[in-house]
Amino acid sequence: MTTVALFKQDGTKNGEIELNDAIFGIEPNESVVFDAIIMQRASLRQGTHAVKNRSAVRGGGRKPWRQKGTGRARQGSIRSPQWRGGGVVFGPTPRSYSYKLPKKVRRLAIRSVLSEKVAENNLVVVDGLTFDAPKTKNFKEVLANLEVSTKVLVVLESGNDFAALSARNLPNVSVVSADNVSVLDVVSNNKMLITQAALTQLEEVLV
Repeated sequence: MTTVALFKQDGTKNGEIELNDAIFGIEPNESVVFDAIIMQRASLRQGTHAVKNRSAVRGGGRKPWRQKGTGRARQGSIRSPQWRGGGVVFGPTPRSYSYKLPKKVRRLAIRSVLSEKVAENNLVVVDGLTFDAPKTKNFKEVLANLEVSTKVLVVLESGNDFAALSARNLPNVSVVSADNVSVLDVVSNNKMLITQAALTQLEEVLV
């Protein structure tokens, strides 16, 4: 079993904690991680781009001139694509870019990035984060106690609202619940700070 240091909220060490090797001790699969990141980034695209085709542009209700006898090319509408102000052909239309990877692939990807965080000593586990009220200043002190000064992903157990509210306004701090940790969240931050309760929830989800 892989073990990491367990810290208290004030930064003092509180022993060690064992991690599940099936989640935190595998050989990272970079190809799967890449596929998962591309999938998540695609799902974040709004897809609201649009152009006006010939049925959407204004005007062109009648035939501009008669079919025969003018010597000019036949035309049915002044809003055909070849006319100035006409409709756009084959332009982008609103669509969804999201797609899904197989469940096993998604789980392998999250296990890979978590294992990489452990291998690089960028996983910080605390026995708990308790606050009497939402206070950003108090959470900033916790990060200073734990010597976390870089971009950090804070993973909290469900229901720890005071800690979530205290952390969300800090720059370079991302907050997520244990059951919503994604590959993009983990790789976008240099360190990962997780509570012992959240760690248990995370292992239950990924086991």
